[in-house]
Amino acid sequence: MRNSWIIAMRELRERLGSRSFILMAILGPLVVLTFTFLIFQFGGKDQQKWNVLIVDPANVMEHKIMSGEDPNITYSFATNYIEIEQFANEKRFAPFDAMVEVNEKILSNKTSFLFYREKPSFTMSVNIRYHVERRLEEVLAKEFTKLSVNEFRKIKQPINFAFRNVYDPKDVKSDLAGWVGLFFGAVIFVFIFLFGMTILRSVSREKTNRVVEILLATVKPRSLMLGKILGIGISAFLQLFLWCLIIGLGLYLMRETIFVDMYDASNQVAAAGQVSDYNQFVELVFDRVQFGVMIFYFSLFFTCGYLFYGAFFAALGAVSGSESDGQQFLIPLILILCFALYAGYFALENPDSPMTTFLMYFPFTAPVVAMVKLSIGFDAGSAYQLFVSLFLLLASSIGVIAIAARLFKNGLLQFGHTLRFKNIILWLKIK
Repeated sequence: MRNSWIIAMRELRERLGSRSFILMAILGPLVVLTFTFLIFQFGGKDQQKWNVLIVDPANVMEHKIMSGEDPNITYSFATNYIEIEQFANEKRFAPFDAMVEVNEKILSNKTSFLFYREKPSFTMSVNIRYHVERRLEEVLAKEFTKLSVNEFRKIKQPINFAFRNVYDPKDVKSDLAGWVGLFFGAVIFVFIFLFGMTILRSVSREKTNRVVEILLATVKPRSLMLGKILGIGISAFLQLFLWCLIIGLGLYLMRETIFVDMYDASNQVAAAGQVSDYNQFVELVFDRVQFGVMIFYFSLFFTCGYLFYGAFFAALGAVSGSESDGQQFLIPLILILCFALYAGYFALENPDSPMTTFLMYFPFTAPVVAMVKLSIGFDAGSAYQLFVSLFLLLASSIGVIAIAARLFKNGLLQFGHTLRFKNIILWLKIK
């Protein structure tokens, strides 16, 4: 193990001293932040015109809404109780795009729900929240205080306004949140490919210039392979750490300078009653994503996934008789990585499918599918699937490393041959 660590430190110093490592560490997160900003500014800006039904059995709002008309929102009132299933399925409610629940408890618990048929834009959601909240402030100031409305608004507590899909009122599924998981999974596989190629080139280069003959005089093949995988893996982790640091700082600065107080409706609305034209991606990134949980499991699945695929890249570099051999057998590995990304998209579209569960356990696709499932959320009692997936991926990584070590040992000193499957089978049989 000591020799493996020496090799790992040698590989790490070589990576850290390269210009490409520094450029990727700086330019990579800046590109991600640029695209994130563009999505925040321009994504999801389709103009929406909504008919909103306010269900107010206690007549709290007295059939009144905030003064001043919004041309994109038409409000109607109902004084009878309407169940969520009724609103979702009955034809008489089909003209309405959303239903706002206002009952007598709202004056004490300050909680209201909006059930929508189609996800509202950020502009639409903040406008509705603002209109309802302003009217409730007038009611609260009149009923419970002797203050004027303007004085009350200076000390008021914001209304907890929750948005739910009328067809998924428990908010079990979230396609938008699933895209965050797909992004994390895609980052895993991009880094696996980039640093896996680094392993392949490092092994192939030292095999071609016969440096391995000198190294194998003092280091066992298995130690050499593990040292290369560990050293390049540590550099990948440092790269990821720098990405997280720069992206996190960038998002914080956006939150504090560009998207200031975006959840306080009174700060969002100008004199004309219009809000800053943000979209639902802003809410997703700054409010709904649990970055602590996501980054923790991202690190675990990246580590296991890197070890799993890194062993393939190391073995491929060792058994190749020439550079063209490596490129030829690299194509199937790239196709597997592309299939893994597609599996993540499949999981996004079909989170409850048995095939999604299988793909989450299948080690080749586990990292990206597990991240998608984690971001969407597991049903009650099924969170164990995440740990099963991680365990199977770790066990598979150990098994693949053992197989790759045998190929590495028996193929590293073979030169001038054309790589065929029969060679691989033969070298696997040699102990």
